[in-house]
Amino acid sequence: MTLEAVKLAAADNLWGAIVPELMLGCIALVLLVLEILLPKRLHALIPDVASAGLLGTLIGLIVNWNSALLGSETFSGLLYHSVAGQVMRAFFLLAALLVCLLARLTLARQAMPRVEFYHLVLIVTAAMMLLAQSNHFLLLFVTLETLTIGLYILVSYHRTSAASLEAGLKYLLMGALSSGLLLFGIVLLYGVAGNPSLPAHSPQAMHYAELARFLTANPHNFVASLGIVLVLAGIAFKIGAFPFQIWVPDVYQGAPTPVTAFLAVASKAAGFAVLLGLCGSGGAFSSYDWLVTPVLTTMAAATILFGNIAALTQHNVKRLIGLSGVSHAGFLLLGVVAARNTPMATGAIYFYLFSYLLASFAVFGVMAHLAGADDSDQELDHYAGLAKDSPFLATVLAVGLGSLAGIPPLAGFMGKIFIFIAAFQSGARGLLVVAAVGVVISIYYYFGWIKAAFFETWTAPADPATGPVRPARTPVGIVAGLALGALALASLVIGFYPGPLGQWLTMR
Repeated sequence: MTLEAVKLAAADNLWGAIVPELMLGCIALVLLVLEILLPKRLHALIPDVASAGLLGTLIGLIVNWNSALLGSETFSGLLYHSVAGQVMRAFFLLAALLVCLLARLTLARQAMPRVEFYHLVLIVTAAMMLLAQSNHFLLLFVTLETLTIGLYILVSYHRTSAASLEAGLKYLLMGALSSGLLLFGIVLLYGVAGNPSLPAHSPQAMHYAELARFLTANPHNFVASLGIVLVLAGIAFKIGAFPFQIWVPDVYQGAPTPVTAFLAVASKAAGFAVLLGLCGSGGAFSSYDWLVTPVLTTMAAATILFGNIAALTQHNVKRLIGLSGVSHAGFLLLGVVAARNTPMATGAIYFYLFSYLLASFAVFGVMAHLAGADDSDQELDHYAGLAKDSPFLATVLAVGLGSLAGIPPLAGFMGKIFIFIAAFQSGARGLLVVAAVGVVISIYYYFGWIKAAFFETWTAPADPATGPVRPARTPVGIVAGLALGALALASLVIGFYPGPLGQWLTMR
């Protein structure tokens, strides 16, 4: 490479484009420095620093929303700045802020290091934000592995808990397999697209636009088809889609509750941001519609049915929420299928993700208050009498579960409506029927949870050795109460009036 080429490449490195990610990285380092410099009695302030950093970064992102960089590539094409990328950046920052709030409740019951937890949350969030803007397989793989390695540690963070360590080991093994599939698929695509004997070959084949040009010129290449399938399989592991969802129940149960929420919401959303970049309208795989659409359609139908049917028999609420999350991945895949030829589908996916975030964190917030020191042991029976003991938590739980079930007039209902409209417009009528069946099935187990909270009573056993012991419930603090109330209220308001948010997102 000549000196002039190096200068041109350096001029394209616009560091101002990734200021939010750089801020999170710096704040993460500051947390470690503060742990060393501050006296131990002041360490309780460090989570406040992490939360303030996330909130400040989110506010800065919103203030600078109409950046002049939107619609451009930087760092030699590694990053593409778009409105979708800005939306996902805000999504991940909000999710991380809520995870830090949940961590205050759960870490207080554990004799575990706390600063490192918040440090990892910040690093993982920055990786997600970069992943959502990736325009090149190199950046995709590096950020995805940074995200995954951070989650390996977070899942097994309660190192004194056998369930957490088991979950971490299972997630490590499944994550390694998915990374291998993804990397093998990328290698195949890069190798075949860089072949000079084929039309439109390019030495920059790891760039999405260059790969799309090659695939358009070679529409039925076997090696490229195999590479695409392997890449989709690797991403399917990350989002928990069938048949790569086997890790979900065990990992969700064993991981600390804030990490389970992070996996269920933010990690899933990151996977769908990647899928939209590859499989959406104008994506790298758009010319292979003959292959991608049947694969995603089959995966979506099987994911919806498996997740909902498997959740019917669950009594551990973390496993139940994990399998219900599998079904939500299926609904989102329905949106990805529709996004290939229906412009509003992409916005419908974003709306669904935000409604899913509001509902999920409302439910996880209630779970964090009801869990004991071993938060892998959370049974439906533990929720008996909740409406009598804590009407506020029971109401928040009902709103969150109702939104996840898609009950009007909550935000989850509007999210499903937007997805279903997009699927109808795209012609995916058969998949739409499967999704409707999935919604009906899900009502049974969601309302079974609500029934336990509102219509059942808890009777303590005469001898604790002969029956289940319900963990002591954590009182609702002011900050947690305001946050849970805001989540429930937002689900209700957006459900009643999706107006500006729904119109803005679905028109993207």
